[in-house]
Amino acid sequence: MAVTFNHTIIAAKDRHESAKFFRELLELPEAPSWGPFLNVQLADGVLIQFAEPPVEIQMQHYAFLVDEELFDRAYGRLRDQGIEHWADPQMRRPGETNTEHGGRGVYFKDPAGHAFELITQPYL
Repeated sequence: MAVTFNHTIIAAKDRHESAKFFRELLELPEAPSWGPFLNVQLADGVLIQFAEPPVEIQMQHYAFLVDEELFDRAYGRLRDQGIEHWADPQMRRPGETNTEHGGRGVYFKDPAGHAFELITQPYL
């Protein structure tokens, strides 16, 4: 069997708020959830599980490859909702997108403070 990525847990202050933000931004349906997790399933079957651990949340970085049309819609939602965003991970180019690696990209934070990135072309 080849190695594939199956799931990850994203720490959230409010798992309901974080999962809803993620689902609505990326137009994803609700997925069955259990125990302490609120699940979101990506098209390739990968599960993103939001949980509220009893620890101080440290910022993590999560990048998602999306097509041009979804990028446009998601970026429009970020702007319409007044969500601060940047063209770069150092957050020196506010309110912009980038054209790195032959595509477009944008960085923003989710409700728990994690750094999210949307890109339209893979880095490799």
